[in-house]
Amino acid sequence: PFFVNRGGLPVDEPTWERMWRHVGRIHPEGERVAQRIRGAADLPKIPIPSVPTFQPSTPIPERLEAVQRYIRELQYNHTGTQFFEIKKSRPLTGLMDLAKEMTKEALPIKCLEAVILGIYLTNNMTTLDRFPISFKTHFSGNYFRHIVLGVNFGGRYGALGISRREELMYKAPVFRTLSELIFDFEEAYRRCWHTLKKVKLGHCVSHDPHSVEQIEWKHSILDLDKLTREDFRKELERHARDMRLKIGKGTGPPSPTKDRKKDVSSPQRGQASPHRRNSRGDRRPSSEKKPADSKAMPDLNGYQIRV
Repeated sequence: PFFVNRGGLPVDEPTWERMWRHVGRIHPEGERVAQRIRGAADLPKIPIPSVPTFQPSTPIPERLEAVQRYIRELQYNHTGTQFFEIKKSRPLTGLMDLAKEMTKEALPIKCLEAVILGIYLTNNMTTLDRFPISFKTHFSGNYFRHIVLGVNFGGRYGALGISRREELMYKAPVFRTLSELIFDFEEAYRRCWHTLKKVKLGHCVSHDPHSVEQIEWKHSILDLDKLTREDFRKELERHARDMRLKIGKGTGPPSPTKDRKKDVSSPQRGQASPHRRNSRGDRRPSSEKKPADSKAMPDLNGYQIRV
């Protein structure tokens, strides 16, 4: 049942329209099938996963387990239809609005949607650092891509996410270093007969759900074909050190939000602020990194920002 949410209610119009386009392409009688399913009164009710809530005293590791349990309960999307359109260039506030829609519809998700949902559900865990980790692997002549949300709590690393493979999603925050976490993923891929080719690491994501900054998805791009094992480990630890230093010294003033009204001409509030340019310029060079487009602007997708 692609056309109703887990409570048996019709999917909201934007999501429905997106699914309609996909169904129309692959099923010649898609409209008739959709109407028959939507009009059926005897469909079994599918339980809706409850968004986790926590007491202030709940330890962070237990909260992460509850968040991962919720992501699992949504289930992996095997349908071939992308229910939620995610543009990585959107500002964080837009992605958080999309995460709210995911919790409302409770439809199956894929790995990138799980990362956005993980960010949304951990925003109130201010002592937890979150950053995206992307993998590119090779198997049987084809390349595959996967992404998880790396987490760091109390100096221990872990991950949240969803995958077809159990060992390629959740990792409890027990790894002493970032390299230990990545090597664990690499070993998991090896057991699936995949060869890890590239790892892309982003910087820490803001806990401000109203931030109009973009997520930095690939601050470091590590090509395993061009790095020795020791160099790979050193680059991972260098990235971990960069994140600690950035957090330790702060990242400048708070990012502008949708309801901020002051300092129209302030250089720290401008869309091409020196801080944002520097953060992109500080990325370490990679053989395949494209040059930064200094004219690129965030895709605000209709968000009106009052500064």
